[in-house]
Amino acid sequence: MTLQKIKSIQGKDEYVLLPMAVYRVLKDQIEKELAACEASQDETYEPFVLEDYVDNPVALARIKAGITQEQLAQRLGVSQAYVSQIERRNNVTNKMLERVHSAIQVAD
Repeated sequence: MTLQKIKSIQGKDEYVLLPMAVYRVLKDQIEKELAACEASQDETYEPFVLEDYVDNPVALARIKAGITQEQLAQRLGVSQAYVSQIERRNNVTNKMLERVHSAIQVAD
């Protein structure tokens, strides 16, 4: 497995993208290390807030539920392409949000 590295402006490795399976295994260790860094204030730690990066409420609900577009599409009885289209919209109707929340809750 190859991990993707993201470099800083200075060209130094700054971030690493991990597969979710690896992250889940290491999550507790990562959080302890981040908390230790925050406590010592050696580095400023900015917690990741999903809402800062995802504006669309359908995408946000789907990601928080931990399901893929394909899985949501199956639950809604639509295509994955349609879910993708909904997630790219600036505005989503309340009716669609209700359908999505119902589809997510039924399988939980």
